[in-house]
Amino acid sequence: MKKFLFFILIPICSWGQPNCNFYLYNKDTLQYKACKTVEYVPFYQYTKQYQEQFDRALKICPYFAYGYKAKSTAYLKSGDFLTWKYLIDKAVEYDTLAYIGYRGWCKYQFFRDYKGAIADIEYLEKKYNSISIGYSAGGEYHLIVAKSVCYSALNDKNKAIEVLEKLLQIKNITLVHMTIINLL
Repeated sequence: MKKFLFFILIPICSWGQPNCNFYLYNKDTLQYKACKTVEYVPFYQYTKQYQEQFDRALKICPYFAYGYKAKSTAYLKSGDFLTWKYLIDKAVEYDTLAYIGYRGWCKYQFFRDYKGAIADIEYLEKKYNSISIGYSAGGEYHLIVAKSVCYSALNDKNKAIEVLEKLLQIKNITLVHMTIINLL
């Protein structure tokens, strides 16, 4: 039983290297070539070589959203928030649905930009029209739970409770969702 629960609690959403063949399948040879350039990056993300490898990919394809997101991570971790914001906004511009949830979570977690986080999360809710909008960057929290926490931080406790109650009313709520809510 413990092994079964371990697999249930593994984060459903994770970010990793995209499958380059996806771009080729969609007949986007520029993104395919850019992706192949960074398919195996043997450098730590803080190194000059890492950033230069992604710069080469972005020269091949200036709308390669994954490249902007990957470059942005080092800037977020090192505290260069202006550069992070520029790069993550470019990633969201070129592949909104893939990266707006991550940006919303980061707005909440690192900047306490509760209104900005709510706006990004609600954008996903409207686009997907479902509960399946994703999780925090580390996979600990469902983005709807993060939205509730943001409302609570803005002293709108009634809205925070309403968001969680709506989450609980969904019939197909999974064990993972219930676990997260119980932890709050």
